[in-house]
Amino acid sequence: MSAIFLDLDGTLMDSKPGITASLRHAFEATGNAHHLTDDLTWMIGPPFHETFARMGLAEIEPVIAAYREHYQSEGMFDAAVYPGIMVSLVMLRERGHRLYLMTAKPHHYARKITAHFGIAEHMTAEYGPELDGTRNWKGELLAYALRETGENAEASVMVGDRHHDIAAAAENGMASIAARWGYGTPDDWRGAALELDHARDLSEAVARLGL
Repeated sequence: MSAIFLDLDGTLMDSKPGITASLRHAFEATGNAHHLTDDLTWMIGPPFHETFARMGLAEIEPVIAAYREHYQSEGMFDAAVYPGIMVSLVMLRERGHRLYLMTAKPHHYARKITAHFGIAEHMTAEYGPELDGTRNWKGELLAYALRETGENAEASVMVGDRHHDIAAAAENGMASIAARWGYGTPDDWRGAALELDHARDLSEAVARLGL
């Protein structure tokens, strides 16, 4: 059967409360509060190094450090699994699919989160960047996972809510499913093979792709 690569924030988990609280703390603690907007949802998903550089921050590492300190102490588990996700994971496994975590969040944090919320037990393996930024781009991370696992991209699918998920899949010759329940916009989902409104329909969507 096929392999299903799954994004974390905005796809498996509603992580917005913990992430945005940690972002606000980091910007305020480093004297960058003027960069904050009322809604920080747009910052969830892409690697922070990329986002902060685009914002024009003069010093990125102090903001990253302040974010990580707050996130580990207060924000990491301020999240919830989306309705329908756990049922879909069980159904996909029962149909013989192999599930892989594919997140832009450093795996140092991601694996603690998936273990805490009971997601890890459904995963064959979990992939995320290193803390130093190695494999921050999801296309590179997905290519690495394909090499590590020996999975066939043409017989696999990437599920995610943001442009980086869809683009990473395309870069590796893989189909993608857009999770419209997450943090993305129609522009993010352009190029996806399917768009889904509800996590409970994920198993059916994979079957529709013939996987």
